[in-house]
Amino acid sequence: MIEAFGRALLFDIDGTLANTDPLHLKAFNQVLGPRGHVLDHARFSRELQGFSNLSIGERFLPDEAPDQRAVILGEKEQVFRTLVAGQIEPLPGLMALLDRADDAGIPMAAVTNAPRLNAELLLDGLGITHRFKAIVIGEELPHGKPHPLPYQEGLRVVGAGAAASIAFEDSRSGVQSATAAGIPTIGIRTSLSHADLVGSGAVASAGAFDDPELLARLAAALAW
Repeated sequence: MIEAFGRALLFDIDGTLANTDPLHLKAFNQVLGPRGHVLDHARFSRELQGFSNLSIGERFLPDEAPDQRAVILGEKEQVFRTLVAGQIEPLPGLMALLDRADDAGIPMAAVTNAPRLNAELLLDGLGITHRFKAIVIGEELPHGKPHPLPYQEGLRVVGAGAAASIAFEDSRSGVQSATAAGIPTIGIRTSLSHADLVGSGAVASAGAFDDPELLARLAAALAW
């Protein structure tokens, strides 16, 4: 295996590695619905998708004390973990892409605003935890997405340069985070349209990881 210094692939988890957003929406409605917030897909993608629980609590639970917000949103995450158990399927082409990156010696990192329990559940459920040199959790840093810090930390841990790397994201806040860190970002269209993703800063979009145009772009960018 040839070690490829300076390059890396960085992946969001929810909605990028697996299409979990419908289950997040269901969990949010179960917990926030009784508190006056009934959410549809459009509002979810605009106000919830990709944001940290801290910012979600500030927006949707302004009258609750911070510790109570954490309790309520912790309940939402428990509902999500119950819903997702046994239902985790990788997006088409993901496993082949991870194999290709491993064969090329390109390190990979997962960068997410999800709580660590969720991130570990999803990666373990997909059987790919060992693939990632780092799992960066936004809420464990001073700033989560859309701030660039999570992706800057991912680059630091794997020893890669931003311009030589590629990020994969499905949310506006995630695309903004990765692009603010200087990483060319490909939007994954599990929830948002091509126009939404490119409008947030993505250089391209794909429906899944087996998209021929995506594979051609990666081959050209990574010389593999």
